[in-house]
Amino acid sequence: MDPLEDVLALLETRSHVSTGLLAGGEWAVRFSAPSGVKFNAVRRGSCLLEVEGGDRPLVLSAGDCYLLTRPRGFTLRSSADAVPVDAGPVFAKAERGVARVGDGEDVLLMGGRFSFGNRAQELLLDALPPVIHAPAATSQAETVRWALTMIDQELLHQRMGSTLVAEHLAVVMLVHVLRLHLARHPRTVSGWLAGLADPVVAAALTAMHEQPAHPWTVAELARCAAVSRSTLAARFKSTVGQGPLEYLTGWRLELASKRLREGGGTVATIARDVGYGSESALSTAFKRTMGMSPRDYRKQLGPV
Repeated sequence: MDPLEDVLALLETRSHVSTGLLAGGEWAVRFSAPSGVKFNAVRRGSCLLEVEGGDRPLVLSAGDCYLLTRPRGFTLRSSADAVPVDAGPVFAKAERGVARVGDGEDVLLMGGRFSFGNRAQELLLDALPPVIHAPAATSQAETVRWALTMIDQELLHQRMGSTLVAEHLAVVMLVHVLRLHLARHPRTVSGWLAGLADPVVAAALTAMHEQPAHPWTVAELARCAAVSRSTLAARFKSTVGQGPLEYLTGWRLELASKRLREGGGTVATIARDVGYGSESALSTAFKRTMGMSPRDYRKQLGPV
């Protein structure tokens, strides 16, 4: 798997498609801070998005979607002058999966949220800006539009398994929104995500994620990226914020942590599987980073 796929899988990414919103005339709906990552897509019409702490409203047009990666309240509105109402009562009156506000059907939005398992903040969300806007008017957005259209179809026709299909399609949409954002605004992300926007660093990241247990050296990783050892080391450090082998150690510990939480295998087996020669080597690295031994970590966070 590539690094993005690896991290989303490790974080047990799940989507939850919610009630749509149909609006017209002068309208505004105020939402409390969401849990997880909130997304909305404008399927028809246009509106404004205001996020707490944001500089200015974001204009959303048909086909646009956005992600909110921080727990901040936000308002969707027809114009700056529209007086907002709380979202709770509006959505409590929803019928057949659609809530209504205002007078008319000028604007249609679909939305939901993404939830994650442990470590999402450190591994993914901290690397992203608070708001990601994926405009429809870009050539890279075609797959995002396709995913949104398919979600619409599943929710409209309500065939067998439609909710499950729609939620899987939403995860597909998330991957493509992140790809689109990396392609358009690589400097607004940090850490390993920023590394994916650099072809040299991305080659080294991909090699490590494909074979995390391999005894990588910087020289070997440099050959994978077709650059010198010094070039890789410098670009990796400046882009990701740490050296290649330091990153590899962190990723191995994330893999070990997931195995420990799930309860699969002995500590010695996990150590070998993620690239440590012995249980004691994993324990030393684990204590240094996590502040406790693998066995204590499993007792605290493992399956009941």
